[in-house]
Amino acid sequence: MSSEQNIIYQVQPGGKLTGTLRVPGDKSISHRSIMLGSLAEGVTEVSGFLEGDDALATLATFEALGVKIERPAAEKLRIHGVGMQGLTAPEKDLDVGNSGTSIRLLSGLLAGQMFNSTLTGDSSLSGRPMQRVTDPLALMGAMIASAEGKPPLHIMGGMPLAGIHYDLPMASAQVKSCVLLAGMYAAGKTSVTEPAPTRDHTERMLTGMGYEVEVNGDTVSLEGGGKLTATAINVPADISSATFFMVGAAIAEGSDITLQHVGINPTRIGIINILTAMGADITLSNEQETGGEPVADIRVRYAPLKGIQIPADQVPLAIDEFPAIFIAAACADGQTVLTGAEELRVKESDRIQAMADGLQILGIDAQSTTDGIIINGGVIGSGEVNSLGDHRIAMAFAMAGLQAGGTIFINDCANVATSFPNFIALANNAGLEIESIYA
Repeated sequence: MSSEQNIIYQVQPGGKLTGTLRVPGDKSISHRSIMLGSLAEGVTEVSGFLEGDDALATLATFEALGVKIERPAAEKLRIHGVGMQGLTAPEKDLDVGNSGTSIRLLSGLLAGQMFNSTLTGDSSLSGRPMQRVTDPLALMGAMIASAEGKPPLHIMGGMPLAGIHYDLPMASAQVKSCVLLAGMYAAGKTSVTEPAPTRDHTERMLTGMGYEVEVNGDTVSLEGGGKLTATAINVPADISSATFFMVGAAIAEGSDITLQHVGINPTRIGIINILTAMGADITLSNEQETGGEPVADIRVRYAPLKGIQIPADQVPLAIDEFPAIFIAAACADGQTVLTGAEELRVKESDRIQAMADGLQILGIDAQSTTDGIIINGGVIGSGEVNSLGDHRIAMAFAMAGLQAGGTIFINDCANVATSFPNFIALANNAGLEIESIYA
């Protein structure tokens, strides 16, 4: 399916979410399993792999770089690692579609190779800022040409990289990971200091594959010239995908849903903390660790929500979950205020403005600010909103249907396939009445 095709979601009002389900595998971990598995020595077996467009774009990229990747069954991969120096020059540009994770992490990896490469993407990705990765890579000695700071990125091979210390100007796991991955090919030590904690999947997986990573407070460092050893990776269910069902159950009276084997990495649980602070009824069970990543079953039962001032320390821990959190805020009693979330303006869309516009169309008092939003809880009506091709906005507004007064139409939903290919089926099975219409 082309991500350029317009798909409209039609969501009928009412309903509740019940039952037990497992959402697709974590997108961040799926990306990294391919990247690091490809550079490892030996065969890395991956289970729970997310078969969405973004992760498949990463898979296709590494195949184009000479890595043999088998798909023996659904959600399973067998990656034949080529070692740190084993990637080969691609025959054409590397198209990563809509995947910001792919292009930013790959720019770090490819900066350390001996061959030239070019990273491109779809129209949405081509409008996203890349200086946040090209600037630190340039400090390391990389030569990357761009279209005024945006893709395509032309990366010159054979440039000797030197380790640096980099103070991240913003809390971004993608930038941190990009610099660390380049650091594996750099002479000496590379370290990154974060202004606030961000997801640490790269550091955990590097460690799990035998590459020494040092974490000291808010600084992560590694030495160049190490190697990776193949391992088995069991990808947890994605908490970002689980978020939509957590919010849906929290706002719809009579809901009682259990989400299985969800990753609860401490750098990703802002959604649990924020919803709990709003009064949501959330319990964790069956907690365990798989491949260095903590997982649990998450049960959410309906409870009345109240508006809150979202704590600053939770913002980086929930950066991808805010579209859904804004729906919870729209259904809460009182005012919810978010600040310190400028990062949301440069995601797949300007998520702050897109959500504010959509909420207003549905009758909710929502005012965007430079770095956040102010939402006064109210009654969700009906109407036609635009997701702007942003999968998380599309799925967030879908859950609003549970509390809506009439039908909600959501435009431009094709990119839901990038992170949650079976969203419609799972949502309908759980109790939401939603269908796709092809325009």
